[in-house]
Amino acid sequence: MTLLVVIIILALIFDYINGFHDAANSIATIVSTKVLTPFQAVLWAALFNFVAFFIFKDHGVANTIAKTVKESYITLQVVLAGLSAAIIWNLITWWFGIPSSSSHTLIGGFAGAAITNAGFYAINMAPVMQIVAFIFLAPLLGMIMALVISLWFINAFRKSIWPKLFSIGLILLTVLTLSQIMEFDPVNLKSHYEGYILKVIFHSHNFKLLLLALIVLIMCVFTLFLSRLNAHRSTVWFKKLQLVSSAAFSIGHGGNDAQKVMGIITVALISHGSISTFDEMPNWVPISCYTAIALGTLSGGWKIVKTMGTRITKVTPFEGVAAETAGAITLFVTEHLKIPVSTTHTIAGAIMGVGATKRLSAVRWGVTVNLLWAWIITIPVSALMAAIIYWLSHFFF
Repeated sequence: MTLLVVIIILALIFDYINGFHDAANSIATIVSTKVLTPFQAVLWAALFNFVAFFIFKDHGVANTIAKTVKESYITLQVVLAGLSAAIIWNLITWWFGIPSSSSHTLIGGFAGAAITNAGFYAINMAPVMQIVAFIFLAPLLGMIMALVISLWFINAFRKSIWPKLFSIGLILLTVLTLSQIMEFDPVNLKSHYEGYILKVIFHSHNFKLLLLALIVLIMCVFTLFLSRLNAHRSTVWFKKLQLVSSAAFSIGHGGNDAQKVMGIITVALISHGSISTFDEMPNWVPISCYTAIALGTLSGGWKIVKTMGTRITKVTPFEGVAAETAGAITLFVTEHLKIPVSTTHTIAGAIMGVGATKRLSAVRWGVTVNLLWAWIITIPVSALMAAIIYWLSHFFF
């Protein structure tokens, strides 16, 4: 029982470190554009990190993390070694201001300890390969999404007709899709109104889709009126919109990253025999994980904020909105598909995407290459450290 308590404490410490390590993901652009002060930004991000608790209720990402190692080969020593390695790597990369992935160091540590315990047969390759693939796909998706959104805004401001047509089409498609998913019947609106609203609010799957649709609709409506604004007024509006896009990204960050620790704590409880299946996860697990990551975000991570907010490319309010919106949509979609992705990789790719719309030289590709190497080595280095810690643990347990 003592070892289980130690693991839970370490898991929450990791979640806290994850919060301040990844705070830059949520606040870097909004701080660099001076929309909020650093203190206001971390308060804003921390609030919406915790709001994610009320939105992401299916815990699909947590379940995927739990399945990276076969259940029969999971021991408390494996979980302890994986967590310890993840904490060490996170602190090292934070100290040097490297925005590495907290998600991937946790997965690498967990897998490395399991391999040391029982060999490669202990690993479930399907979820692991999916996670590895999204080391490259997540930033690519973020980059493409940000590039499209940036061009959408730029051409709308220049009074081009296609962004308006695109916005109107997207509004109609979004409304039609939501009406189909939620079985909305406009003919019987009065009789079904109360039940429909309750279904939207309390069904987590629908609520996620509703929130994502709301983000898209806000951007569409804003784009329709963008051509009427001059440069100064558009900047003022983009600063206001950045509060929305930053909040949306913070919700995605909290919902994605807190679930990974939830998965680790749950497999520890299963290994200990406290519960028998993932579906029996106690309510205190998600509450404590969302609280820990929000408190960590509140602590900030200023070295990484500098890298993400200024060193990759100079970011304006317009570009901040594009990057954060692209990152939020990517996180919402991947969470819906139960795919654990790195919020760090996602927002970094999105920032590169908005930088590339100005000119390719606007992105400091030397910094980007260094980040890429840090991303690539995170899983193997974490796995190696976890293997060493697991071997050393036999002298104490």
